[in-house]
Amino acid sequence: MKKLTVNVKDAYDILIEKGLITKSGGFIKTVLTGNKVCLITDTNVYAIYANEVKESLKDQGYEVYEYVFKAGEASKKTAIVIDMVEFMADKGLTRDDGVIALGGGVCGDMAGFAAAIYLRGIKFVQIPTTLLSQVDSSVGGKTAVDLPQGKNLCGAFHQPSLVIIDPNVLDTLSPHFFADGMGEVIKYGCIKSKSLFDRLEKENVHDFIEDMIYECLDIKRRIVENDEKEHGERALLNFGHTCGHAIEKLWNFETVSHGEAVGIGMVMISRVGEKLGLTAPGTADKIVAVLHKYGLKTADTHSTAEIVGAMRSDKKRTGTGIKFVMLKSIGDSFIHPVDNSDIPKIFGV
Repeated sequence: MKKLTVNVKDAYDILIEKGLITKSGGFIKTVLTGNKVCLITDTNVYAIYANEVKESLKDQGYEVYEYVFKAGEASKKTAIVIDMVEFMADKGLTRDDGVIALGGGVCGDMAGFAAAIYLRGIKFVQIPTTLLSQVDSSVGGKTAVDLPQGKNLCGAFHQPSLVIIDPNVLDTLSPHFFADGMGEVIKYGCIKSKSLFDRLEKENVHDFIEDMIYECLDIKRRIVENDEKEHGERALLNFGHTCGHAIEKLWNFETVSHGEAVGIGMVMISRVGEKLGLTAPGTADKIVAVLHKYGLKTADTHSTAEIVGAMRSDKKRTGTGIKFVMLKSIGDSFIHPVDNSDIPKIFGV
């Protein structure tokens, strides 16, 4: 078993091993001392993995209450989180009890947010079932839902108590959702690991899947430990996300998935960086080639002007502008603030 420990105020472990989901209850028992758990999952994951996890939890003596929501980003809204919280209250969960998030990034974000606000915060465990959530969103404590005005605008920092990663669950992902996760994997290579980017470029990721998950999470672990609440270095994890979130909003959080949008965003901001002389020439083309290799989009049908306009609701925006994440070269990233008045100019609109 591979293991990482995230050394924040309330430290927690990330466990990585094939087949781990069937033994999840025993590991959860080490962090949740109560006798009730709320298992939150979506309609897709429920049909495949809920019974395995539920039985493992029952074997440890837990009373298990299931909350199942409709799969998809469209469910990621305040009304459903409030419904989750009311469900927990109806079942009488106490501060000793906890929440299990079984699913992808949408599930983890919503279940984590519900855990953060119920009784002013109870423990929760992440069991991510998509590549995107395994390499990124399950770790770090960011929880949120979308508002009509933009993505992830309502949320809280609430770290999990444990993250259980079973790479076997990736076998049930469609090619589309595996590619979606690769958008975040490629991001990690871009911002912090040229060696990972080179492996993605030259090898087949399926041949080193556990090593890849471990490296992405080790990068994120180190960044989160240095900057838990995103006052500095953690913002590097947003490479491609400012443009990406704008694209997602323009598609009403449908049609173009998060990983796809981030990939397009990485290309857009790298081309801007090259134009400004801040990014090594040819960097954007390298990113395009790797995105294409893993079946990801590299451009959107909305105009640049429309995408720039949609950035107005980005949560990284300050009163004076946006802090864009750019690359000096592959593996070397930095934060570049741009004044509001200059944003259209740098994108050529």
